[in-house]
Amino acid sequence: MQDALASCHEFVDTFSETFRNLFLYGSTGVGKTFLSHCMARELINKSYSVIYFTAFELFDIIARSKFDKDEAAALMYEHIFDCDLLIIDDLGTELTNTFTSSQLFLCLNERLLKRKSTIISTNLTLESLVELYSERTFSRITSNYTMLRLTGDDIRIQKKLMNREAI
Repeated sequence: MQDALASCHEFVDTFSETFRNLFLYGSTGVGKTFLSHCMARELINKSYSVIYFTAFELFDIIARSKFDKDEAAALMYEHIFDCDLLIIDDLGTELTNTFTSSQLFLCLNERLLKRKSTIISTNLTLESLVELYSERTFSRITSNYTMLRLTGDDIRIQKKLMNREAI
């Protein structure tokens, strides 16, 4: 955990000088979303543009932009590619199909080409990532992201247990 925390600090501290992406993976409740929110807050405080989406929200915006011609979704779609930092939380919780798989590849590839940073968090194993999103997407992630595996007990359950013991 200390190594992951150090990598997150380095990501924020060197954001303006170094193009980096982070891939946070591990079981439920180990702090992936919390770390993403902390990094987002620090970068927003430094005046960077940050957009946070759950994977479900991201693919919903993309679908509404493409199929419904929703103007608000189309505007947000543009920002997805141009913001300084895009955070995709809980990748793998959305309904995965060929559309979401191809759109994830497009999003990640375009952001890499534009040198715009992305943080992805997921409970998926690396094996599941390949199965759900293709070898091409897996290759883009593993070769262009710092992979941080977070391990430990579910913090939410630990808090609940501690609160019961305090009663």
